[in-house]
Amino acid sequence: MIKLGIIGTNWITQQFIDAIKLSDQYQLTTVYSRSMEHATEFGKHNGATEFYDDLEMFFEQGIFDTVYIASPNSLHFEQAKLAINHEKNVIVEKPAFANQKEMTLIQEELKKFPRVLYFEAARQIHTENFKALALQVSKMDQISGANFTYEKYSSRYDDVLAGKVPNVFSPKFAGGALQDLGVYTVYDAVALFGMPEEVAYYPQLIDTGVDGKGTAILQYPEFTVVLNFGKIVNSYMTSEIYGLKDTIEIDDAGEIEEVVYIDQDKTRHVIGNVDEFNPMFGEIKDFAKIINDPQDPDNQLEYERLRELSINVNKLLFNLRQDAHLKFPND
Repeated sequence: MIKLGIIGTNWITQQFIDAIKLSDQYQLTTVYSRSMEHATEFGKHNGATEFYDDLEMFFEQGIFDTVYIASPNSLHFEQAKLAINHEKNVIVEKPAFANQKEMTLIQEELKKFPRVLYFEAARQIHTENFKALALQVSKMDQISGANFTYEKYSSRYDDVLAGKVPNVFSPKFAGGALQDLGVYTVYDAVALFGMPEEVAYYPQLIDTGVDGKGTAILQYPEFTVVLNFGKIVNSYMTSEIYGLKDTIEIDDAGEIEEVVYIDQDKTRHVIGNVDEFNPMFGEIKDFAKIINDPQDPDNQLEYERLRELSINVNKLLFNLRQDAHLKFPND
């Protein structure tokens, strides 16, 4: 049984905990929050027995072997580094780190503690629907391009319009559309096609100084991928991957609830519509498989694939920000 500590008590942490309960492979033991009241209330509700509002004590005294980090983006680096130095496996919410410097330093820390495992919680690439999508892409004779769209209006933007600066829209906390919903589309592209040769990002800035929405162009040797993402509008556009006469249609680049393959005769074949009762269940299962048997050769290969994918996504996110001249304090 994997003993789990968590940092953060927001809705995504609750969804993660609900997923581990379905897996029967994790036990939530320890909760950290900046408020002891929040840590205790949230933890007791979910069956935890240890509660902390001091991060050092959390890592030094907490009885857990793996930590899930779901704090604001700008805090991920220091918290992950602290976890690694206390020899705790790390599962960090995407985007894992704000820039390449932070990612490089984390990889260096991991070399010092070779038994520690690091995962980025990119939930959609672990779903059965994404796996069906990736398999269909591998069968296509040629890829001619793709469009991935993920735009959902954030209730936090109402706060921005009222003159406030919530974390998700704050440069201080490494916020903005690219770092939030954009990371889903970046993961889709890199997981399916690898790293592009050139990139460009055209953001729509909001009053807080971050991007509220934007369009990114990824140039591959033989095709172009367009990413549309945003937190200040709603889009109902499907995403598509183009072959020659065939096309893959995806209902939503972030959720991926239905995948349809349209052949050259325009016949539609549903290849992925598994109802993910909890969208985090796939990653929970995949991480547990590796954590429980890290010496298995297949698990080692999968771990390295996921780690390299995380590094490449981090690099691409940073390159897109650089192209758009979007800066964070930690840069």
